[in-house]
Amino acid sequence: MSLPKCPHCGSEFTYELSDTTFGCSECGNEFTQADIDNASDKFVVLDSVGTELSDGDDVIIVQDLPVKGMPKPIKKGTKAKNIRINENGKNGHFIDAKIDGFGAIGLKGSVVKKG
Repeated sequence: MSLPKCPHCGSEFTYELSDTTFGCSECGNEFTQADIDNASDKFVVLDSVGTELSDGDDVIIVQDLPVKGMPKPIKKGTKAKNIRINENGKNGHFIDAKIDGFGAIGLKGSVVKKG
């Protein structure tokens, strides 16, 4: 029997706590089959290390990002506060953020980590 993935962090390293309850060895989350069923309907954006992002989180840029029309890239380590998840983002840019000194920008989950 294969165990379900964690609905919180997406980890495959889960274990059975009882007949109806499971646990995640990575994030410590406890969940049931109903939690898994409810999570499958939800739109999820993961950061570069696999952590689920949600509205209001702060993220850190993990690589220099060249931006078309700007003389300098957004530097690695730059913080974007109070992000918004946008299901209708273009080309995988599902994170709407504002960066001090730059302005509004759409980001991919693969270039940020929760911070």
